[in-house]
Amino acid sequence: MTKDKTYKTRILKIELIALNVKRFILEKPKGYSFKSGQAAEVSIEKSGWENEKSPFTFACLDNDAYLEIIIKINPEHKGLTGQINLLKEGDYLIIGDPWGKIQYKGPGIFIAGGTGVTPFLSIFRQLKAENKIKGNTLLFSNKTEADIILKDELIEMLGDKVHFVLTQEQKDPYDFGRIDETYLKSKIHDFNQHFYFCGPRLMIEEMQKILKSLGAKTDTLFFKE
Repeated sequence: MTKDKTYKTRILKIELIALNVKRFILEKPKGYSFKSGQAAEVSIEKSGWENEKSPFTFACLDNDAYLEIIIKINPEHKGLTGQINLLKEGDYLIIGDPWGKIQYKGPGIFIAGGTGVTPFLSIFRQLKAENKIKGNTLLFSNKTEADIILKDELIEMLGDKVHFVLTQEQKDPYDFGRIDETYLKSKIHDFNQHFYFCGPRLMIEEMQKILKSLGAKTDTLFFKE
């Protein structure tokens, strides 16, 4: 596939799965293939919006018969996500070729903020299908319980190796606060392993600094730029 190739894909299903978070199930273009953790540029088939693009990560598996993307919707946003929020089943999206740095290199610690968990969903689902998910831990930060994406599925896949952290709501059985140096030291006792993290830019920058200061090696850090 060429780098600039695009594919028109019909929306098969739209589902609200968390607070202002929608899951879109799309027709899978013939021959389309990706690796778990990869994303693609997405635009909508609407006059004046064809060149407005934003990257979204696939949450499905490559061998699924469909594509799945998860998008945080701000109902008041006037940009692309605001337009996507207006779409209905049967409408079309335009996607580009897959790309992305986050690919599974072996068991480790996954750190996600909000919809930053999306690339990890595909990775965990693939590992679960291959019975290779053991040895992985997820630290997942959200503002409130209502913001947690696919909580039950994450628990089913990871069991007690998923830790939910809330930053704006104190509620059992969740941890409260930020995923900072103190929190990481309380959950992780070996920093000589793989670390995967995805979320807001400031979170990614902070995780790089903290993990390196705690002894993690640069070549074991994998994150979405």
